[in-house]
Amino acid sequence: MLIEAKARDLGGFTVGRVLPSLARRAVGPFVFFDQIGPTVLPAGGGVDVRPHPHIGLCTVTYLFQGALLHRDTLGSSQIIEPGDINWMTAGRGIAHSERTPAPLRQAAMPVHGLQLWVALPREHEEVAPSFEHHPAATLPALEADGVALKVLAGAAFGVSAPVRALSPLFYVEARLPAGGVLPWPTEYAERACHVIEGEVVCGGDRVTAGQMWVAPAGEVPALQAGGMARVVLLGGASLDGPRHLWWNFVASSHERLEQAKADWQRGGFGLIPGDDQERIPLPT
Repeated sequence: MLIEAKARDLGGFTVGRVLPSLARRAVGPFVFFDQIGPTVLPAGGGVDVRPHPHIGLCTVTYLFQGALLHRDTLGSSQIIEPGDINWMTAGRGIAHSERTPAPLRQAAMPVHGLQLWVALPREHEEVAPSFEHHPAATLPALEADGVALKVLAGAAFGVSAPVRALSPLFYVEARLPAGGVLPWPTEYAERACHVIEGEVVCGGDRVTAGQMWVAPAGEVPALQAGGMARVVLLGGASLDGPRHLWWNFVASSHERLEQAKADWQRGGFGLIPGDDQERIPLPT
């Protein structure tokens, strides 16, 4: 299955949304996949994702270029730079914001990255919210037949990332040289490849930048690069039941979504220290 990214305006900048799509709602526990950029933000501008809530998921942010300041209702305040991972577990409820740091707004700045959501297993949907930041140097890197690999979350290719994932999954960045070949992790039921730069061949299909190829079940031929290419591989165990997505909420029941809507309207998620003057209202 080949999925094309669809442009979505997030208020001042555009992302390419891959998941969910009409063709595919999730790959393993990954229920949301946005590619940010690549673009150049003008001097004086920046990314301003105002405070907004989440339940029932983990947000996973990874940048290739640029920087973002994450703040949340736990009091976290963390700048993420290229190569780092921000992993926020929403659980029973958290609000956060993501903005371009003030010192970086003085000049034009390129921004390019990914934000994914991982649906929590039903037994962990109501866990206490938490936030983890893992600098680039702490993420395991290896090389296999000329392919540079970095494991961003979960476990693959014999190594594990430091992120505390609550379900079996993998999320890997791979840089392939011209003619490079990369086998798929075999221990997961659902797998996909998203091309960041260049192009690769997956199962006989040519996949270019901005496209995601979802692997069929069972054995799959290794992916191959014609020229140099950068991709991410992701997937994991199948979800333990259907998930309902509404705005920024993920839940296994419609009743839980309704509760989250009411909580946000009444201010039940709390305030974000340092960013408490505005917020995104509940959509009508």
